[in-house]
Amino acid sequence: MDSVYDIKEVAEKSMSQLILVVEANKDKSQVLCVLSGHDHYRAIALDSLGSVKEKLQECRCHAVTLDLDSLPVDNRFIRDLKRQNSGLRILLLSERSFHPDLMEAMSDHVYACIRKPMDAEEFIYLLN
Repeated sequence: MDSVYDIKEVAEKSMSQLILVVEANKDKSQVLCVLSGHDHYRAIALDSLGSVKEKLQECRCHAVTLDLDSLPVDNRFIRDLKRQNSGLRILLLSERSFHPDLMEAMSDHVYACIRKPMDAEEFIYLLN
């Protein structure tokens, strides 16, 4: 199952902004917990990078969060994602504060990198 909420149901709530949450372990997702308490945002949970581009073609999303600790994210993936969706905010989550292998993407394409455990207020601020 790809989504927490039915995509059509979410799209009908035009006041809500869609956030793609990409984490290998959706059951322990801090992002989903934070977003579940906000009417302004609706989450679509994915557990792999393979379906991100497809979901972005199906619906217009405000942001995508990528968990660097559970997914094989590289510079090329982030660069291509941003090139195809120029207005998309890319937020990275990680327990580590430094990812030398992603320096290009972080400097050119990433809106923010958030250190785990995530501060809920900071996360919502970054989405606004």
